[in-house]
Amino acid sequence: RGIEDKRPISNKKLQKLLYYAQAWSLVVRKKKLFDEKIEAWVHGPAIQAIYTKYKKYGFSPISETVDSTKFKNISKDVKSFLDNIWNVYGKKDADYLEMLTHSEGPWQEAREGLQSYESSENIISKKAMKEFYSNLLNEIKTN
Repeated sequence: RGIEDKRPISNKKLQKLLYYAQAWSLVVRKKKLFDEKIEAWVHGPAIQAIYTKYKKYGFSPISETVDSTKFKNISKDVKSFLDNIWNVYGKKDADYLEMLTHSEGPWQEAREGLQSYESSENIISKKAMKEFYSNLLNEIKTN
């Protein structure tokens, strides 16, 4: 998100933003944004390593200062892409984003056969993400 944007963000919201960034990168940029696997957890898509890093904050905002020099090697096209993801999903709260992911095919498919409260490490496949969001984009374009 924009360096000047100081709105707090929780681990739960960060997880959903990373999910949507990966999904739309597969569709729009035709390549993955990062290598980590996304799992279909009870509260929606999650990346284990990111969850672990920030779990001490629980559902509260992450209160770490980000060293912006760590991002100097990110290309302008990736920065622009991430700004677009933030502009679409960043204004939504974590619960809304959780509900949204629960209503979409990739998370539902990865959790098929599980109860809503059951833990899972099932992977949300990049193929399912690309297909679902490509179809969504096509629907938007034709309407």
